[in-house]
Amino acid sequence: MLPYINAPFEYVGSLLGTSADELKLVFSFYLSYPLAGVLKRIPDKTPWQKNAFIIAVAMFYLVGLFDLWYGLRTIFISAAGAYAIASKINSPFMPWIGFVFLMGHMSLNHIYRQSVNDASAVDISGAQMVLVMKLTAFCWNVQDGRLPEAELSEFQKDHAVRTMPSVLDYAGYVLFFPGFMAGPAFDYCDYSQYITTTMFTLPPGMDPSKAPLTRKKRKIPRSGTPATIKGIYGTLWIIAFLKFSGWYYPSFFLSNEYMQYGFLRRVWQLYMLGLTTRMKYYGVWSLSEGACILSGIGYNGIDPKTGRAKWDRLTNIRPIAIETAQNTRAFLGEWNINTNLWLRNYMYLRVTPKGQKPGFGATLATFVTSAFWHGFYPGYYMAFVLAALLQAVAKNGRRLIRPSFLAADGKTSLPTKIYYDVFTFLLTQLAFSFTVAPFILLGFSDTLKVWAGVYFYTLIGVAGCFGLFSRSLPFRKQLQQRQSVRSAPTSAADLDVSNIEQIAKEEIKKDNLTRTNSMASTTSSRRAPTLGIADDPEAELDAIVAQVKREISDRKRRGSALQGFDVKKAIQEKIKEFKST
Repeated sequence: MLPYINAPFEYVGSLLGTSADELKLVFSFYLSYPLAGVLKRIPDKTPWQKNAFIIAVAMFYLVGLFDLWYGLRTIFISAAGAYAIASKINSPFMPWIGFVFLMGHMSLNHIYRQSVNDASAVDISGAQMVLVMKLTAFCWNVQDGRLPEAELSEFQKDHAVRTMPSVLDYAGYVLFFPGFMAGPAFDYCDYSQYITTTMFTLPPGMDPSKAPLTRKKRKIPRSGTPATIKGIYGTLWIIAFLKFSGWYYPSFFLSNEYMQYGFLRRVWQLYMLGLTTRMKYYGVWSLSEGACILSGIGYNGIDPKTGRAKWDRLTNIRPIAIETAQNTRAFLGEWNINTNLWLRNYMYLRVTPKGQKPGFGATLATFVTSAFWHGFYPGYYMAFVLAALLQAVAKNGRRLIRPSFLAADGKTSLPTKIYYDVFTFLLTQLAFSFTVAPFILLGFSDTLKVWAGVYFYTLIGVAGCFGLFSRSLPFRKQLQQRQSVRSAPTSAADLDVSNIEQIAKEEIKKDNLTRTNSMASTTSSRRAPTLGIADDPEAELDAIVAQVKREISDRKRRGSALQGFDVKKAIQEKIKEFKST
């Protein structure tokens, strides 16, 4: 650590009631902005200078600012080990060897951090979690680069590493300072295209006069405005967190004072605890994304509608979408987006043999990976298990109840849908207020104490919904019959569609709708577990059945003849539509 560098942070921390390490972490995010501006101005023709600058800044953060010499050793072991594994082991099992090595190494630091149990101290575990995502992906990309292109999906082709990078390029990728401490993570192909400026090549056929503005001879477009906007957002979230964390903090919920309030007030305070905690992540991830945008690596091509540069390549969080989410998928899907992508592309789709669609084994492997990646506090596992149950209940509820608020076409909203939207918004937010509490409290007994304070309302609700939506009770059948009457009032006398679902199952099985060798397909990306939590495995089947029934209903409404209508052929056409989209 540089001499006396701690003094100003300790002084300000004493005034604000926070630790010097936490202030230094926030300071490093702001310092990354001018340093990213310097990085952007290093000549494009000398990428080695950019790499050297990136490495120097990251070293300053590690040992000059935080005195994390052991952290430097940790980063070196992980990075050197992954590079050696990827370059020396020529085997289909190479990525799994790298995965086990990196996850095992990180687990040791998780255990050490848990034994120290000092939330105010900044250690290397956060940076290592980001690094594990980058390096496990790197191992897979190298393995993909050794395979014939005919065996690869479009995603694999785009991300494959055909030749091992130089040590300098690899070190720049590992230590990329705008996202080093807290992310976002990205693949090596992104860094390679950035450092060589091929990322900024205009798409074929585009008029050069409509290219984004650049300065002097640089290829990197101007990005000061979007970076500043992200920085302002991040700052506002950090200020909000500092304000609200004085009112809503974990120890308050473990005190007797919390139980003096009424039930509704306790639920409201639990909601505010989750929101306040999320504010910290909103602020940190917005600031780090802004620095990435300013450096240029956040560039994501040209928006075809506006003709302007897009800067959302490394977006990791969408706060408004989360806070207004009306279902579990929307809530989880907009949180820690890059971790979702990593789990989908490098676990969920990789454990599935070619020619088969992801099943329970892939879901379980993704769940375990996500849980281990976060650490070993009991609270993580309590939250994950409950979130998985919540996801299953929400799936059933949405499938069975939502159609009642839509017109027969399944798309047009009825006037009453506003009540459904408001109700599901409140239900989603309140359910996750309860569910995320273990992530904040971490301890098993502390979580049970807080959950008991609100009478386990989400656990009781989930159990009740499982019972209500079970196939053994009439409620589910009544909802299904109501949908059937509204969407496709067709009798067996008019057309034999009573076995549409069975036909759809058989056709999907024949065609293998979810093709695991097309890892970037919309179907795979849409149905992969979110943060390791399983989604709806029957959605494609339901969508196909609903579309066929809707087509039958439309024909009857128009007075078209149903004679000769081939259900099997209609299902096959819908399968083709799913595959093409």
